[in-house]
Amino acid sequence: MLIAIAGTLAIIGTLAAGYYFAMRPVSLRIAVGPANSDDLRVVQALTQAFAAQSHSQIRLRPIQTEGATASAEALAEGKADLAIIRGDLNVPKNAQAVATLRKNVAVLWVPAAMKGKKSGPKITKIAQLAGRRVGVIGRTQANVDLLKVILQQYGVDPNKVEVVQFPTTEAADAIRNQKADAWLAAGPVNSKITIEAIAASTRDGHSPTFLAIDSAEAIAQNHPMYESSEIPAGAFGGSPDRPEEEVKTISFSHHIVARKDLSETTVAAFTRQLFAIRQNLVAEFPLAAKIETPDTDKDAYIPVHPGAAAFVDGEEKTFLDRYSDFIWWGLMALSAMGSVGAWFAGYLKKDERNNNSTLRERLLEMIASARRSDSLEELDQMQSEADGILRDTLHCFEHGAIEEGALTSFNIALEQFHHAVADRKALLLQMPQNLQRASAQFRATGTL
Repeated sequence: MLIAIAGTLAIIGTLAAGYYFAMRPVSLRIAVGPANSDDLRVVQALTQAFAAQSHSQIRLRPIQTEGATASAEALAEGKADLAIIRGDLNVPKNAQAVATLRKNVAVLWVPAAMKGKKSGPKITKIAQLAGRRVGVIGRTQANVDLLKVILQQYGVDPNKVEVVQFPTTEAADAIRNQKADAWLAAGPVNSKITIEAIAASTRDGHSPTFLAIDSAEAIAQNHPMYESSEIPAGAFGGSPDRPEEEVKTISFSHHIVARKDLSETTVAAFTRQLFAIRQNLVAEFPLAAKIETPDTDKDAYIPVHPGAAAFVDGEEKTFLDRYSDFIWWGLMALSAMGSVGAWFAGYLKKDERNNNSTLRERLLEMIASARRSDSLEELDQMQSEADGILRDTLHCFEHGAIEEGALTSFNIALEQFHHAVADRKALLLQMPQNLQRASAQFRATGTL
């Protein structure tokens, strides 16, 4: 019995421990940068929102990096579980998409000319950038590579274009001081940096000239990390609208990616929590509204993580779905443990059961002896022995050595014994003393 109880408690404890470890919050390291970027602020807001949820399965631990390239390297080296990466950079081989954080567009424009100041031939097409100076907003090399892709599509040798990069904080002043003939910015359509740069390009009421990337579809075909896109009319505000008409361009995305070997269950839980609280962050971080589900197509540029795909497709497994096999095998083991425990307990009580069977046979023999007895003292001794047999039998029943049916049979035998003793005592009490003595002597010597 103790072994069976111990086994049962062990299995129940194992199942309870498994449930606890399966449902306890998991802390995920997420690489994001650079400092003071919108991406970092969004991740910090997500971290606080996840921590505020009472039943949150996922906790986030931001790891600040120098930028998307460094974040990708942290994921590739196993220093992070999640990362915010730029889709047109080298994507780590162990990275799989979880969500699209935001989409960015490439904006190429030429500032309006200043009154009274001579300038070179007016630039209205990308092909006219050869021999000109192009300012790129942002220090990342990825923006320069983006410009080169565009120039090559239009047959412009990048080596014949002078490219100068300006920090985001200095871009507006550089534009006002005419540090470049044309400018490139890459970011969300409503990016504050891009809007301020274009506002600085407006002079004397004249809007800048936006250079359309009409070959966007061809670029997307040759470079799968890019997509054909449009900048809506008036996207950058101002009067007149900037731009006055829709401008064709290319876009790329910032992705939340996870390590390929990260648990499917963990990634599904993260994705579920991410989209559950997304709307709660929109008031403080409008960029949160741009978070989208990943591309689940098999030919997607960044393959989707199975956990994220399960959430998107509505195939996320419940606790019972994930652990039903373990629970079933646990119940089978519990049943087997109970059977083994019952057999072992029965085996240990075999001697006690055999001893009780011997006592029951002795009681049956005493019934016959009581009916032949000629001595009240002998009957009293047998009565005392029967009381001892009764005690042992009740102990066996309490210990489980005998079943209720065996106890019933014993009660019948004990009742017959009591009747035999009572009848024999009544008979002996009616006989004269001398006759009792003669009968006892006869039984002792075999003669009368």
